[in-house]
Amino acid sequence: MSSIFAAGPAEAILFPLLAQLVVILVAARFMGYLVRFLGQPEVVGEIAAGLLMGPSFLGMWFPEFQAQLFPTVVPGVAPGVIPALLTIIAQLGLLLLLFQVGLEFDFSHLKWSGLATFSISATGIVFPFGLGLLLAWFVHDKVGSRADGTMVDFLPFSLFIGTAMSITALPILGRLLIEWGVTRTRLATITISAAAMDDAAGWIILGTVAAIATSAFEPLRLFGMIGASIGFLLLMMYVIAPPLRKWLGHLLERNNGEISILALTICLVTVFLSGMVTSKIGIFAIFGAFIAGAVLSPLPGLREAVARRLREFTTAFFLPVFFAYTGLRTNIGSLNEGYLWGVCALVFAAAIIGKLLGCGLAAKWSGYPWRESVIIGILMNTRALMELIVINAGKDLGVLPDSLFTMFVLMALFTTVMTTPLFFLFNKGTEVEGAKRLSIADR
Repeated sequence: MSSIFAAGPAEAILFPLLAQLVVILVAARFMGYLVRFLGQPEVVGEIAAGLLMGPSFLGMWFPEFQAQLFPTVVPGVAPGVIPALLTIIAQLGLLLLLFQVGLEFDFSHLKWSGLATFSISATGIVFPFGLGLLLAWFVHDKVGSRADGTMVDFLPFSLFIGTAMSITALPILGRLLIEWGVTRTRLATITISAAAMDDAAGWIILGTVAAIATSAFEPLRLFGMIGASIGFLLLMMYVIAPPLRKWLGHLLERNNGEISILALTICLVTVFLSGMVTSKIGIFAIFGAFIAGAVLSPLPGLREAVARRLREFTTAFFLPVFFAYTGLRTNIGSLNEGYLWGVCALVFAAAIIGKLLGCGLAAKWSGYPWRESVIIGILMNTRALMELIVINAGKDLGVLPDSLFTMFVLMALFTTVMTTPLFFLFNKGTEVEGAKRLSIADR
């Protein structure tokens, strides 16, 4: 912190940072409410707002205005300080978000719930991952070079593409089902169960892939990272979590089910310490935050109490900053060749075929009518926020070049946008036919 303030007066840093935050929050809320009129979840508008504020729109058409809104150099402040602070805010938001995702994760969905759920879940991982590997083999020599001209090694490149193809945005999917009013239907139950299994498998795969990429393919280092990760998970589950849940449960009971300042502080310290451990291991701090939430999730009432304190602030402040951070790293102008748009079309096709068609066929083979099978595939194809987390991790590790990163951002947005209209197109004659459409009045 001292080095930041040594770069210039605190106000010289604070003023442009606050100005950027104002622009980000206003743009995110405006776009979020705007897409509600189209029946889309607000996250679609927030992602779009991030793209509009970055080099893909403002930077292309109004470069001077964009440079004034998001300057990389501020008089009296060392270059890069303001973007670095925005990055730190975005990363802190991800820690809190992944803690809540872990806390809200219903592990009962991971219990055996029938061959249909297992087949849909397994297909939703294996088929997209395989298509991702095939796509990586086909496009590596075309889009596998970094900005400095060096080629990304094929193994981490292909593994990250496979992982990105396999993700389903469980939190967004769950909220869509809640807002549509269909959570108690059989279709919703099997889809959430399959998505939960995919989510758990996806985090394991992502952690493993991150360890492979970070270890520079040194077997001893790789196995050490994997072993340390498993050891930390077991430590949290069987040593730290039981007394911590007991302590937090006592505090909740004493405070009539509301989370006190002390209990919230304990949760935040647990999140940050867990993030520090997994960051030190080398697999990103967000994994520690997710584990912290997951091991505390069995405590009755904690998720609701934390949600009342954290969810709205995280959604209103941190998520728009993360989307803006992603948008500022995304440059559609980098797709400046016809073949790059061809590769982008392949990314879209592989993603949609892998999830929508793969999971839909698995549901059909499990005995579901074709319309219900299509709906399951449509829902499993939702990616949104979780996809952005994965591809930002890939970009930070240097295994997703700028052009490919841009393609996956567009794919995450497109697969989320297509969920609502396709759901209402195919839900006629099914048990979810009575679902209500999202509207601005629901906010």
